[in-house]
Amino acid sequence: MNLQELKSQIAAVLSREHPDVPDPSRFGVSFAADPKFGDVAVNAAMVFAKDLKVPPRELAEQLVPKLEKLEGIAKAEVAGPGFINLTFSDNRIAQLAVKSAAAKPTGYAGKVVVTEYSDPNPFKVLHVGHLYTSIVGSAITNLVAAAGGVVHPVNFGGDVGLHVGRTMWAILQRLGGEHAGKLSEVPVGKRSEWMAACYVEGTNAYEDNKTARAQIIELNQKVYKIHAEHDSTSPLAQVYWTCRQWSYDYFDAFYARLGIHFERYYPESQTTPLGLATVKRELSKGVYTKSDGAVVFKGEPYGLHTRVFITSQGLPTYEGKDVGLIMSKWRDYHFDQSIVITGNDIIEYMKVVLKSIEQFEPELAARSLHLTHGNVRLEGSVKMSSRKGNILSAVDVLDAAAEANKKASGQDNEQVVIGAVKYAFLKNRLGPDLVYSAEESVSLDGNSGPYIQYAHARARSILAKVEARPAATELTNLTEGERTLARKILEFPEVLQQAVNELLPHYVCVYMYELAQTFNRFYERNRVVGDPRQAERLELVNAYADVLRSGMGVLGVSAPDRL
Repeated sequence: MNLQELKSQIAAVLSREHPDVPDPSRFGVSFAADPKFGDVAVNAAMVFAKDLKVPPRELAEQLVPKLEKLEGIAKAEVAGPGFINLTFSDNRIAQLAVKSAAAKPTGYAGKVVVTEYSDPNPFKVLHVGHLYTSIVGSAITNLVAAAGGVVHPVNFGGDVGLHVGRTMWAILQRLGGEHAGKLSEVPVGKRSEWMAACYVEGTNAYEDNKTARAQIIELNQKVYKIHAEHDSTSPLAQVYWTCRQWSYDYFDAFYARLGIHFERYYPESQTTPLGLATVKRELSKGVYTKSDGAVVFKGEPYGLHTRVFITSQGLPTYEGKDVGLIMSKWRDYHFDQSIVITGNDIIEYMKVVLKSIEQFEPELAARSLHLTHGNVRLEGSVKMSSRKGNILSAVDVLDAAAEANKKASGQDNEQVVIGAVKYAFLKNRLGPDLVYSAEESVSLDGNSGPYIQYAHARARSILAKVEARPAATELTNLTEGERTLARKILEFPEVLQQAVNELLPHYVCVYMYELAQTFNRFYERNRVVGDPRQAERLELVNAYADVLRSGMGVLGVSAPDRL
């Protein structure tokens, strides 16, 4: 019985005692903040007193005898102006704790959900923003899957566009022309850095040199032509396809290191034709309009702003490509929901794109959810820009964490490093900027990934001390410490459900840290192995370890049995 099940039982009591009460489930049930107020607080009497024309406290006093008869409830009492505090029996609270790790959240059963995140552009380096989005997107994917969703994680990136023209221009300058053979001179381990440097060179040339700017614009059009004509043999095409593949190889290695998998990658070259066709079709219907030769969507009537979807040269902008992406995802999955995770910087941009789609595919727009996060900053750092070349790359962050971990522990442990970085990002509420410290992320002191991993390993080591554990025993007559630990363990299903409901992984992090602290206090005062209540306490330790493993699994953090 979780809180939702308990709420249903209370609602049934209300309906039986007061058949005319409107919507008998519109009240709240929550864990009590302090055990001295019982285990659960119920505000039903406060909510329905006006409807039933009965003072709240009087209504609560009427309900208490009925609620005390519910299975697993040891005591019910009225508090304050009409709140009802319920206390579980020892056996019930222990039963709930033992089953907590296996609890399944609800909300997405059978629903087809596409999660789109990370979205790096070939011909550019993966920066710390991509790392953040990848970690958050993966955790949200796990939350939806845990709640029964049929999830399809996908990725999107610009293999065409002006940024490609800029990088390609610098590549050709370095090669002395369209000489794909010379690309073999670039060391395999330096390819991503080499292209990142080319992007910076091309960007600077585009901004400072009129001749280079014209050449880059022409190259941009040529790359579109390579795709349109399915060209794989011309000298320019060979340079382009080789370097694009370098980018994909680099992405694959990065995602493998993080333990993240994507079902499909949508390159802009594939979404562009559908985006162009859709915008042109809806242009004829008045959704989009012409402005100085370009095709735009006027957002002002909706409290938004005007954005260009097709340039005056006939090329799609990011907006036009995103229309193609959204239509492609719908064509491929017919999803119940599409969740797109990005940085905060494109909030207004996405509002315009979705508002334009709403005009001709309202249901599709309604099923699209845009979640955003802030920027990642180092302590004392300023916002960085890949255009200026002063970026903090994703790999730099992982390597810095690895170095900090080796310095702190003397060990090279990749699963600890990856878990540390993931947890450091996920423990912060999605939305605001966050400040990242490599040293803090790998610390065993405080709210960190290694701290939670160590907590799990410690619990497993306690269990390992007993070679032959007896079968599960009935947990009754709990001591104060046992009950406090059991009560904290049984909060996990509700925390997980809240994380699913709001798609906010940080709830799981906050809970696991609090749970680990609760266990530490319990273990300091209560011997487990060798105690007369060893069997009962091992059950609780096992439940605690299982909950930590389940929580870390949702976050994508490994749960080693030993460190």
